[in-house]
Amino acid sequence: MPTDVPGVILAGGQAMRMGGGDKGLLVLGDGVILDHVIARLAPQVGAFALNANGDPARFARFGLPVLADPLPGHGGPLVGVLAGLDWAAGKGADRVVSVAADTPFFPRDLVARLQAAAEGMAHPLVLAATPRGAEKTKSMSRGGHVRHPTLGLWPVALRHDLRAALEGGLRKVVLWTEAHGGREAIFDDADAFFNVNTPADLACAQRRAAGA
Repeated sequence: MPTDVPGVILAGGQAMRMGGGDKGLLVLGDGVILDHVIARLAPQVGAFALNANGDPARFARFGLPVLADPLPGHGGPLVGVLAGLDWAAGKGADRVVSVAADTPFFPRDLVARLQAAAEGMAHPLVLAATPRGAEKTKSMSRGGHVRHPTLGLWPVALRHDLRAALEGGLRKVVLWTEAHGGREAIFDDADAFFNVNTPADLACAQRRAAGA
């Protein structure tokens, strides 16, 4: 069942390891990666939007609001989160969920688990995390979990603080979440957070989408 929490799909990256362009528009199965992301997100949230820069017409067939980064300079995923927070504030929401446009297999209970982990928090701020495994480039928490900083729950009340931090040069997601007492929602299936960064990753995703 959907919740009333809004969602934002982060698609503002430059995809340098894929040769540039929109990773979410790469073909996967019978559609593109974004089709898979939307199919997983839509049942879990109320309204949702897409964070992307450039001409929004290339996403027209999805019928989603397209939110440009509110700050210049390709400042990373936190700038996309800020775009989502500003949009959610305009809808009267107190939080927003983010997912990544290049992560097509994220858990179908992602939002429920993030919400549960945030229970009792004055400002709901939770990142998805998995047990330590093969992911060597992700941010490791003190508990040894691998954090997935593009998949999280973010508080609208802290959007002005986030904007100020980004304008001050902040780029690392976990520095901001830790400064505000952020929590983790632990998921056992690390493969659910597989993301497409390279042509080899896309080939792997194709096999997975085909059930191979």
